[in-house]
Amino acid sequence: MRRRTVTAGSLEEILDATAPAAAPEQSPAPAPPSGPPATRDHGLRTEFEFELPRGYVDESGTLHRSGSMRLATARDELRPQIDLRVKENPAYLSVVLLSQVITRLGTITDVHAGVVERMYATDVAFLQDFYRRVNSEGHTRAAVTCPHCEGGFEVDLSGGRLGES
Repeated sequence: MRRRTVTAGSLEEILDATAPAAAPEQSPAPAPPSGPPATRDHGLRTEFEFELPRGYVDESGTLHRSGSMRLATARDELRPQIDLRVKENPAYLSVVLLSQVITRLGTITDVHAGVVERMYATDVAFLQDFYRRVNSEGHTRAAVTCPHCEGGFEVDLSGGRLGES
């Protein structure tokens, strides 16, 4: 009996060869997504909405304040380590990392390092803290103390307005 090493590509070929032929009226299966694998609703929240303190102003002068960030994958955290911009300037790591996990900023869906570079420093600091909370603590709430009555309570950093649910 001859053994054969199976790679990801050869496994797909084997599965294709052993699968029953598709009926002519069926459409081909969609290509797998390039981002994190799609998951069923298991109660795991993977995308978090936020509202920037100042907002990003694009080339046409439009202000973008609301956005969303997805949970980071191991690949997201490893990829900046081989980026030449990060090797030249380690402070650039957060720019590259944020550009990978921000899925939307206002009407902008292609958030790249150039967009993050042009953000105000206060917004980048907010996003760094938001990233840490989402990926380390799993939520966007923070404990705060009222400066007047010294009562403690929680606020949601994702940008919800008072009275909204």
